[in-house]
Amino acid sequence: MSEFRESPESREFRDFRLAVEGVGELAVRPLDPDADAALLHGWVTHPKAVFWLMQDASVEQVAAEYRSIVEHPHHDAFLGLHDGRPAFLVERYDPARVELVGLYEARPGDVGMHFLCAPSDRPVHGFTRAVITAVMAFLFTDPAVRRVVVEPDLRNAAVHALNAAVGFEPAGPIAKPEKEALLSFCTREQFAAATAPGASQ
Repeated sequence: MSEFRESPESREFRDFRLAVEGVGELAVRPLDPDADAALLHGWVTHPKAVFWLMQDASVEQVAAEYRSIVEHPHHDAFLGLHDGRPAFLVERYDPARVELVGLYEARPGDVGMHFLCAPSDRPVHGFTRAVITAVMAFLFTDPAVRRVVVEPDLRNAAVHALNAAVGFEPAGPIAKPEKEALLSFCTREQFAAATAPGASQ
């Protein structure tokens, strides 16, 4: 897949909005590693974000990590908004060049994804499901994307269930340097079928 910043289609985030009944409007904007570092630090070091593998990071380390991501030609990051307020984090990457190099047979049109919802004292019913649906819809706004690839921790049962709900099918476990992961794929067609009106919830 081409470098993200060289593809006009990959800039569709500028106009991406998704209204979800009972949840509100979800949108994304480019992440600012320095301005957003303190906010992100509270998210990625929260006990519920243990699978993000940044529990002991400082604010400076979070800023440095996301600076390296947004400056990378094959990796980028976005801040997700819920009714205009920061509420989730999205990473997008080319799995043939980042994260999964040599660990699976990459295809043209593959894109990798990570997402993290912010901790909340007042959770909204269905919010995480709405976020992953919005993230997938956002990724598929790029017509070059044919399939989304994820590699969550093998122990993360909650995210496996969320992935299945939007159409992901597991391919099997893989060994990464930092974790044992469950490699899973979701094509554009699988996502459309899983989220179509009347699909099982």
